[in-house]
Amino acid sequence: MANNSNLGAAKAAKNDEFYTQYADIQKEVNAYLEYNPDTFRDKTVLLPCDDPEWSNFTRFFAQNFERLGLKRLISTSYAVESKRYKNYEPTLFETESPLFDIDKTRVKGKIFELTRDTNQNGRIDIDDLEWHYLEGDGDFRSAEVCALRDQSDIIVTNPPFSLFREFVAWTLKANKRILVIGNMNALTYKEIFPYIKANKLWMGATGFMTDMVFAVPKGAEVDPKDKAKAAKLGYVGDYTRLGNSCWFSNLEHGRRHEPLRLMTMKENVRYSKHKDLKEKGYQHYDNYDAMDVPYTDSIPSDYDGQMGVPITFLDKYCPEQFEIVTLGIGEAFLKPTKFYKYFADPITGVPNKEKRDYHLWIRDDEGRYLTDLGYRVNGVFSRIIIRKKQ
Repeated sequence: MANNSNLGAAKAAKNDEFYTQYADIQKEVNAYLEYNPDTFRDKTVLLPCDDPEWSNFTRFFAQNFERLGLKRLISTSYAVESKRYKNYEPTLFETESPLFDIDKTRVKGKIFELTRDTNQNGRIDIDDLEWHYLEGDGDFRSAEVCALRDQSDIIVTNPPFSLFREFVAWTLKANKRILVIGNMNALTYKEIFPYIKANKLWMGATGFMTDMVFAVPKGAEVDPKDKAKAAKLGYVGDYTRLGNSCWFSNLEHGRRHEPLRLMTMKENVRYSKHKDLKEKGYQHYDNYDAMDVPYTDSIPSDYDGQMGVPITFLDKYCPEQFEIVTLGIGEAFLKPTKFYKYFADPITGVPNKEKRDYHLWIRDDEGRYLTDLGYRVNGVFSRIIIRKKQ
């Protein structure tokens, strides 16, 4: 699994200033157009949590307004004084506009809209954007931005990592189509997983293992290793590579309906490239009636019971091939708690020092853990519990 230290640190510090690259947006959007060229046709697209003057989201959708067949493009920004990072200078685009207001620029959000050929050059593109200050700071939860959400058909953005759960709920409760970037581990959030299970939210077209590079504010703290990886990919300077980021969507892209090609259990054990599977075979959990399948490429074709697979399985999940049953949380996703202490035998009261290596904490639909804790455990990583559709 990719190192997620940067994302974790960003969440803890509420450092949400990660700016998506144009190439990543273009690659993802093109996958939906390949499946359905009319995905965005006659639609109103909202880009909240944006910085429209130089945002690559705004640039991409404005430059491709006619190709996509958009009806309306709306992009909103969050006021500088409301952000944690405040090292900001207004752009020339803003300061040279007759609408520029020195008293509003730091405390008000801005809205950019594109609907028509304002400069009458025969095409609708980025040069036709019209803007003004919002009444408030541009927070997506404000009544002002909620009204824009309700007017839109599709919401596309890289929302603040620290507010990802709330942002996704904000879009889906309004029954909107979305295309957003988040942390891969968001799959395990109790606020997100039910949407995945119900097939109301799925992974975007870009695979988990694809490196995504983000620009960061000048002087922002970046892990030297991630900065070096970004530079290797051609992004030198204030950039970072976040290997744990991915796209979430409820727009169809077709790739999620491609079934996995599977071998039998016997074939997997014999030919597997994974040493532990060849040596130990398939193991069953000690506290849940399912078999552990530690690698997506090792899912057997001839097992009809429940299987625990890595969360990266969702990158290959075909809803016509498998059913998602529930989520099992492993020790890597639990904070140090009583789960790591010895427990007394419930009958004799004698401490039981036995260790179990195939243990999961299973959550119900209310987010409560269903488990027995009569012994010390070394849990596996989180697992998606699936079963093959008949």
